[in-house]
Amino acid sequence: MAHAYTPGLRVSPWARIRKERRLPLAGQVLAAAGDRVGAEQIVARTELPGNVQPVKAASILGQHPSDLRDYMLKKEGDRVAKGEPIAAARSFFGLFKTDCLSPVDGTIESVSTVTGQVILREPPVPVQIDAYVSGRVVDVIAHEGVVVETEGAFIQGIFGVGGETHGTIRMAVASPDEPLTVEHLAGDVAGCVVVGGSLVDEAALRAAARRGVRAIVAGGLEAADLQRFLGYDLGVAITGSEQLGLSVIVTEGFGRMAMAARTFELLSRHAGRPCSVNGATQIRAGVMRPEIVICMSREEAGIGDESLFDMRRGLQVGSPVRVIRAPHFGRLGEVAELPPDLETVESEARVRILRVRFSSGEEALVPRANVEMIER
Repeated sequence: MAHAYTPGLRVSPWARIRKERRLPLAGQVLAAAGDRVGAEQIVARTELPGNVQPVKAASILGQHPSDLRDYMLKKEGDRVAKGEPIAAARSFFGLFKTDCLSPVDGTIESVSTVTGQVILREPPVPVQIDAYVSGRVVDVIAHEGVVVETEGAFIQGIFGVGGETHGTIRMAVASPDEPLTVEHLAGDVAGCVVVGGSLVDEAALRAAARRGVRAIVAGGLEAADLQRFLGYDLGVAITGSEQLGLSVIVTEGFGRMAMAARTFELLSRHAGRPCSVNGATQIRAGVMRPEIVICMSREEAGIGDESLFDMRRGLQVGSPVRVIRAPHFGRLGEVAELPPDLETVESEARVRILRVRFSSGEEALVPRANVEMIER
């Protein structure tokens, strides 16, 4: 029987992960299928065309556009430096000279005798992409990039900002309900992915950015603190392009919320290990969650031959879930029963429900739309 879609949050001690690393336009691929690559190794590169800068040369020289070529000192295809004359005109029997200077470094792309403009093209912008995770190249996308496969711990958050980065996991607090403050950032934290507990505030975020922290991971974050840190109201359906100096991942939600014990324990277990972090979040179709990838073998992760839960099977009895609506918001448990019949809830809507058994042994009936699956 078909089952309704249930959102899933992966917090897995070990998983196989594939990452497609693709350039924004055709370029040069620097790795071959079968190559072992490091997380920060460049696997493809290209150049984006530079910005176009129009210069009203004929107007500056005081000449008719149709005569512009007679006054050009440079021709199409020539390189020019910022401040260098590209055209000049003399008047009053050569007593006065007017220069048209290049506003940027670049190349002369065209000279128009219709508009009287000289079009300059700024130097191309180099773009290169790294492997993001340490692993093996399993596929090459001709002229565009590669697919890298790795294995290790994989943790998804609820929300994040900032793009991809790499760092060493550093546990800054002793428990998942302890907030992360400026005092926890003492010492050498540069290059680290700092893990807090229930909350990170604006002051801690600013201190982390100043001290070279690569990323902050915490259970909760006040929306007002995030707005002040960004300097604007986010208000978009996708994040990841923010230039903050660090990435931020929230594992539970907005407000003060203790990090799930299993997430905290998994990060604690791998303190001191390098990891890859991406704060990009998309909340519309094609949901993208922020993530932490800690590359390691199954043996290093301490995982034997036991099979891991696979979210692709959908909700089943025994599936680990988190409740995402009040009155049990944030609690973890497992599915104890999946009644097939519709039930009437407080809103008087008739919906599918399930019975959740929490770790305390307590059970509750919850609408299926009010839970998300968690991979373990």
